[in-house]
Amino acid sequence: MRRGESSLNWRISRFSDLQYPRSTSRVVFVKVVHMTSVHSALDHRIFKKECRSLAQAGFDVTVVGPHSGDSVHEQVRIKSVRKHLSRLSRITRTAWNVYREAEKQAADVYHFHDPELIPLALLLRMKGKRVIYDVHEDYPRDIFYKPYLPRWSRKPIAWFAEALETLAGRHFSAIVAVTPAIAERFAESNQRTVILFNYPYAEELKSTNPQPWQSRRQSVAYIGTITPQRGIAEMIQAVGLLPESLAPKLEIAGDVMPREMIVLPGWPRVEFHGTLGQSAAYELLTQVRVGVVCEHPIPTFVEAIPVKLFEYMGAGLPVIASNFSLWRKMLEGIDCAIFVDPMNVEEIAKAMEYLLTHPREAEEMGRRGQAAVANNFNWNTEARKLVSLYLDLVPQPCAA
Repeated sequence: MRRGESSLNWRISRFSDLQYPRSTSRVVFVKVVHMTSVHSALDHRIFKKECRSLAQAGFDVTVVGPHSGDSVHEQVRIKSVRKHLSRLSRITRTAWNVYREAEKQAADVYHFHDPELIPLALLLRMKGKRVIYDVHEDYPRDIFYKPYLPRWSRKPIAWFAEALETLAGRHFSAIVAVTPAIAERFAESNQRTVILFNYPYAEELKSTNPQPWQSRRQSVAYIGTITPQRGIAEMIQAVGLLPESLAPKLEIAGDVMPREMIVLPGWPRVEFHGTLGQSAAYELLTQVRVGVVCEHPIPTFVEAIPVKLFEYMGAGLPVIASNFSLWRKMLEGIDCAIFVDPMNVEEIAKAMEYLLTHPREAEEMGRRGQAAVANNFNWNTEARKLVSLYLDLVPQPCAA
């Protein structure tokens, strides 16, 4: 069965053999080191989700990666390395420093998060260490959209990156993938391939001071990375098409707003918050009426599962989302989203107007999405799968 022919349920069930929770009561001292040269040592997926979950299950956990200094957070040790600013220095010097510090820890399991660490992870395997590769993105596909790479170079670089990942993947103890598509790519070369969806913690999305729906601003919100491929221009133009009587706003929280966006017709209706911390971003979601995720239909997005989709749902918001097959199948039967052509500004505007002018239905859609996150699409289910994988990798002595 080829990728395009497979259903979502089949694609997930292929990787379910290690996904059932097992008891952690028999965990004895097992030392784990997570390695990153790209992300912060306190990265949300690496630290707050994976490392914290392992520490709570009884593992001894250290993160080696960029941070301001050595410290201990929530039972997890941080071993800080300097992150060099230039890309070449990061790939070489920062990566080497991560490897040297990680090797000093003499861990039972090494879990790394960046493709540039693959050669050094193979060195650890040669020394007999258990090594897990955590694949956050479909990197070969993503290379085609790197603005700093000359267009002529992207195809050969993408080919090399995929070949390297596939060949190296055969030798790692396990592969952790964030989506079914990534898991499929590694499954033939490594039978211990599992999916850990990047779902949010449902409890963190519940506001201590929730706004009644009728008191919320007539706003739709986008929170996340700001690039043209994320559909920012289409969102801005769409809000500009809404009737003046609605007094609509598009509230955006992200890093840097490109200059070309502020001259678009809908810009006067945009409120740009800049970068917000997680708690402030979640609080913003409790004050608006709609969450928008209209990413462009490029390969790296069509097969991705953005965490913001579930953050919007967990915050009780109806969602306007790109009409990707994978997203439709995941949310099938929940009735919490309006799916649109992300390249069609008028279609996006129509969905915005509908949800802003039908508050009762919008609120009900939000409640259904919030219940789905509480029951299914949350990190607690994934944490059990992670612990199960580690227990399979490191056999524990039988209880007396």
